[in-house]
This record gives sequence, structure tokens and C-alpha cells, in this order.
Amino acid sequence: MASVRQRRMSKTKEPNQEQHKQEVKLEAKTTIHKESGVWNGLSVLVGCLLAASLGLVTSIYVATLHENDLWFSNIKEVEREISFRTECGLYYSYYKQMLNAPSIQQGLYELINDNITESRRTINILQRMNIYQEVVLAIFYHILPMKTYLEPVYFYIYTVFGLQTITVIALYATSWFLSGTWLAGMLAGLWYIINRVDTTRVEFTIPLRENWSLPFFSVQIAAITYYLRPQLKPLNQILALSVIFISTFIFSLTWQFNQFILLMQALALFTLDSIGLISSTKVTHLYMVQAGSLLLVWVLQFFSSMILGSLVLSFIVSALIIKSVQKNMKMDSFLGKILKLLFHVFSVLILTLLIHYTFKKTLQLKSDEHIFKFITAKFGFGSTRDFDAKLYLCEEAFGVIPLDTFERFLETLVLYPYVCTICILTILTVITTFWNFRNSSKNLPEIAKTENMLQLRQDIAYNFAHTVIFGILACSTMRMKYIWTGHMCAFAAYGVCSNEMWGLFLKMFRLHTIGRERLIRLAVPCLILAFLYYKFFPKLMDEISELREFYDPDTVELMNWINTKTPTKAVFAGSMQLLAGVKLCTGRILTNHPHYEDKILRDRTQQVYQIYARQDPKEVHRILRSFGTDYVIIEDSICYERRHNRGCRLRDLLDVANGHIMDGPGENDPDLKPSTHPRFCDEIKLSQPSYTLYFTQVFRNKTFHVYKLKKNKKKAA
Repeated sequence: MASVRQRRMSKTKEPNQEQHKQEVKLEAKTTIHKESGVWNGLSVLVGCLLAASLGLVTSIYVATLHENDLWFSNIKEVEREISFRTECGLYYSYYKQMLNAPSIQQGLYELINDNITESRRTINILQRMNIYQEVVLAIFYHILPMKTYLEPVYFYIYTVFGLQTITVIALYATSWFLSGTWLAGMLAGLWYIINRVDTTRVEFTIPLRENWSLPFFSVQIAAITYYLRPQLKPLNQILALSVIFISTFIFSLTWQFNQFILLMQALALFTLDSIGLISSTKVTHLYMVQAGSLLLVWVLQFFSSMILGSLVLSFIVSALIIKSVQKNMKMDSFLGKILKLLFHVFSVLILTLLIHYTFKKTLQLKSDEHIFKFITAKFGFGSTRDFDAKLYLCEEAFGVIPLDTFERFLETLVLYPYVCTICILTILTVITTFWNFRNSSKNLPEIAKTENMLQLRQDIAYNFAHTVIFGILACSTMRMKYIWTGHMCAFAAYGVCSNEMWGLFLKMFRLHTIGRERLIRLAVPCLILAFLYYKFFPKLMDEISELREFYDPDTVELMNWINTKTPTKAVFAGSMQLLAGVKLCTGRILTNHPHYEDKILRDRTQQVYQIYARQDPKEVHRILRSFGTDYVIIEDSICYERRHNRGCRLRDLLDVANGHIMDGPGENDPDLKPSTHPRFCDEIKLSQPSYTLYFTQVFRNKTFHVYKLKKNKKKAA
């Protein structure tokens, strides 16, 4: 009986012991989970603090460079305004105009009914130009209590420099989302700072539109990357789409080239959708966000025809229509899928061109035709004699990207991981696409075939397509490199810190273990960060300690003379770049200006530039008086230009457009003929009677010559 009782007691103890062991294991797992949650939270907090710190360091860095380069805090107000060169001065002038207005309402009315920017024309500046940022900033300066301790110009430039914080944080977040570690963000931010010459030009072109818009474009890319992450909860998807919409809207509102950038982005999404690397539903949502943002900007810009007739809106409408039509087309064979893809691409292309052509004819849109002329001429499909196209083609900024750019990227080590990542993902994309077309499953494959294949996630696929398409754009047109280089830093940082990349690399050599993968992911970025700090930190310190000073006495003298010796309603003619400064510094009326997105203004500019062509003085006088000109400013730097080679000097462009042979030794087209008149800008300085009959010199220094136009035509005749 005792042995039976002992057996029963041992049987009851065994389940209790097993249950106790399970409870202990469960408690251990819970403890580990809590500890890992704490560590993950702490890691996220550290990563966020580092992101904010890097962003603030970048803003302080560019602000210091700007101050040290110009001694901005110590120069006169007119010198500060002259430092905003070309179109920068034009944009800043509207901020100044809003501040000087008696009230916000009066300031807005003057912008909507502007008759200063273009003589004898009343234009809506808010419709024509992307200057809402200047309007909002001026309103904030009026409302916020800061007038006693912060000058308006500092409020403006500090805001623009502050946007660099947003840029760096967005790039940091993009690489963090892709790689899963904030070490990638650190690397991306540091690369952005070290490669400043190629990633931003904000310190010397502060009011330029791209300095306002590109920070929000970086935010949009980060939000899209997050939106395309796998297994994202519905609420997080809605929040991500909201951020994408807001950032796309602000980006579009602050830059006139928004439609062309969004078109490139839409093409990247279209490509990924067509080959099955990204969710069609999410692509549709992104299309709708793009279209909605542009339409909202269209409303705020008083129904600007340039936005409604943009190629990107036509493309989005076409892509959505063709997608809905082809939704029920069943083709499961490999050949059938290829034919469906070709038909899909061809249909979208044809429908886009038809819709775009219809919009342009209906709206009589000519505002952006100079851009298409430039593109066709650049790639050899259009006339190279067109004045507007040549004006762009002859500028270095619109040429191909220089090779020394890549040498600098090699020196900072950013190009090596970038190229390796691009090559690996190119191979993977080809294999994944082939795999998609060979299999009939409708689900997006998380590829794949063997354990040696890494998974091509949707967020990785998008960033890969994005960097490739904008890299091609940047290489073909140097001015567009700032759209690409920042994302290049983030993408290269992802390649360095990616567990997929290192996992694939180790598997190729049969060395893969979780421990080795984690060690390499930690060691390699830390070594690169240490190298960058050791090599470039002393250079950065030397750069910010170098002191210079603004010096342009001739332009200062000219602006002071205009302010003191000419009527406030006087109309000035001259080069686009100089007249932007004239408007900012003096508030005088202009005949033309650098914002080139208007057909009438482009034609007017070409006519005003006859002052640098071989023209009869009577004809030049007639042209200038037709625009109400009172004074014309002639610049020796343009009249005797040596910066460009023969054929690209402004006087050469005018000669060819007028059918005249160019100056100097060299070939000319056989149909060009010698002009019967000398060059106006040179001959007028001799004060011959045929010129003094129409023009009187009223100001001269080493750089500028100002002539007053005589208005009594009968007496002159």
C-alpha cells in the first residue's frame, strides 16, 4: 500500500514539475522580451537624438560657411541684397516687398496685381512664380514677436538653413528604414556633410527654389520608403500617406520644376508596377497623392495652365485608365505576360501624349516649351540655333556632370558601396522579374529560388529605381545632381549596413553565420565612420575657419546711384541677372527678369538683348521704348565676354539668331551673313551722333554703363 501511495504521489508531482518548468520558461521569455523591448526603445531614442544632432550640425555648418564667406553680419544692407545673385535676388525681393507693405492684405494685393516686375504688364506673381514661401515667411515675421532682436534677412536665411536639418533627418530615416540600423543613418548624414560641394549649394544660393523644396522631397522619399515596408499596419499606412501628401504638396508649391521631378518619380513607380516588384494598390495610392498635390497647387496658383498641362498629370491619368482597362486581362503564359507588358507600356505612352497634346492645344500652353526645346536640342533631336535652347545648352550647369564629381565621391568612400549595391540589385531585379513572369502567382514574390538569394523588398525596389532614374538625370544635366546626390548617400549607407547584402556576400563564400553577419554589419560602418572623421574633420575645421569678405564696389555704386539719381517709377532694361538685383535693391520697374517660364517674357528678353547684338541704334531705341524703357544698363562682362567659348557667348547666340556671322576666327554656317551694323554695346561708348541722338550716358564705372533713352521721337527724326 505504501509503494502504491508513493507511485501516486510521484505521478502527481511530475505534472506539477513540468508545469513549473513551463512557467519558469514563460517568465524567462517574458523577461527577455521586456528587456529586448527596453533596449530597442533605447536604441530608437539614441538613433533619433543622433539624427536631430546631425541635422542641427549641418544647418550650423552651412550658416557658418555663409557668414565667413561674406562677413554677412558686418556688411551693409545693399551689399547683403547684392549677394543674392540672379534669380535669388528676384525671389527675395517679394519677401522684402511683403514686409514693406502697409498691411498683409495690401502686400498680397500688390503681388496679385504686380506691374513692377514686367513693365507695361500687370501679372499675378503668385500664379507665375513659386513664392508662397516668401509670403508665409513675411506673414510669420509680421505676427511673431521677433522684430526687436532678429533682422528680416536673418529670419529668412536662418529658415532656409534650418531646412537642411530636415534634409539630413529625412536621409537618415531613409537609410535607417532600409537597413534596420541607425548606424546607416549616421553614415548617410556624415556623407551628406562631407560631400557638401555636391549635395547642396544652399550657402551661396539661399533663396533658390530647390533649397526650399528638396528638403520636403527628401521627407517624401523617407515616407514612401516607410509606406512600402512589408506588413505595415493600416493605421501606419494612413499616417505614411498623409506625410507623403503633405511633403509632396509643399515640394510642388515651392519649385517650378516640380512637375518634371514628379514625372521621373511616377516613371519609376510605373516601371516597378509593370514588372511586378511593387504592390499595384500602393502605386495607385501614390499616383493619387501626386495628382492631388499638383491639383491643390494648381488651385493655389490661381489655376496656372502650366500645372494643368503638365506631362506628369497626363501620365498619371493615362496609367490609371490603362490599368483599370487591363485589370481583367488574363495571360498566365510567359510569352503572354511579355506581350501584355509591351501593350501596357505602349498604351500608356500613346494615351499620355494624346492627353498632353489635347491639354496644350486647349489651354494654348507655351510656358514650358523652352524646356522641351532644350531637351530635344541636348540630345540632338531639335534645332541648335534656337536662342532659348542655346541659352541653356551653353551653361555649364546644364551640361553633363564633370568627372571630378566622381573622384570626390571616391575620396569619401561613398561611391564604392553605392556601385556595389547598384550592381547586386540590378542582377537581383532581373532575376526577380524573370521569376515573376515565369510564375502565375498573383502575389508579389519575396524572391526566392534558393537560400543564396536575398529578398527584394518593395521599399528596396523603389529606392533602387529612384536612385537609378535620378542618377541618369543628374549625369546628363549637372544642375539636377542635387536631387540625386543626397539620396545617393542614403542608399550607399544602406548598402554598407544591410543584413541582406552582407548575408548574401557571406553565403557566396559559405561563411554565413548570424554572429558573423552582425559583427560585419557593426564593424564596417564603424570603421568607415572612424576613417571619415580622421581624414575629413580637420578639413572641415579649416574650411569653417577660413574668413573672407563680400567685395563688389561697382555693383554697390550702381545701386546707390539708381536709388538716389533716378525716379522711383523709372523702367530699367539690361541682363536678366542684373535686373533681379535692381528690383531687390532699388524697387525700380524692370523690362525682363530671370524667371524664364513665360513665352512673352522669353521673347521680350531676346529683344532687350539686342543691346549686345549688331543692331542699328534706331532699332534698339524703338525696341526698348516699346517696353517703356527709361534707362538701359550695359555690362562690359557681357559685351566683351570671355567666360564661354566662341559660339556660346551671348553675343554669338544673338548673332546666329539674327542670321549674322559670329565675332572672331572660326567657322560659321554658310547661310549666315555679315551684319551691316557694328556691335551696339561697343559702339555706343564712342558717343557718335547716330547714338547720342537716341541715348545719353548718365552713369559709368569700370563694369557698368547706364544710358538714358531720349523720348522725343519727332525731334530725333
